[in-house]
Amino acid sequence: VQLQASGGGSVQPGGSLRLSCTYSGFTLDDYAIAWFRQGPGKEREGISSVISRTGNPYYADSVKGRFTISRDDPKNTVYLQMNSLKPADTAVYYCAAGRTATIPPTEYFMDYWGKGTQVTVSS
Repeated sequence: VQLQASGGGSVQPGGSLRLSCTYSGFTLDDYAIAWFRQGPGKEREGISSVISRTGNPYYADSVKGRFTISRDDPKNTVYLQMNSLKPADTAVYYCAAGRTATIPPTEYFMDYWGKGTQVTVSS
């Protein structure tokens, strides 16, 4: 099982970025995929997840209405579209996969992690 997050970068407040999480070795029928982030001096938090082919996505209150999670199954990729970015969104973003789905997503139940990608929002 492998996951690879990409798409981070530096943007100004109000800008947008799209993160990608490309995975292999499993299907979303069996695993939930979640996005976590860890800001400077903060604990890692689960901000969004997709649990099953028909389940509703989850969003933390801090990103609801601004971030959108989506999936491209033929490409084995899950995306996180991030709009209206704020300096508070500055963090290292991780994607993770786990057989046990929780709402909100919980580090403890994630089985596999990709390397993080840095997102910096600053003027």
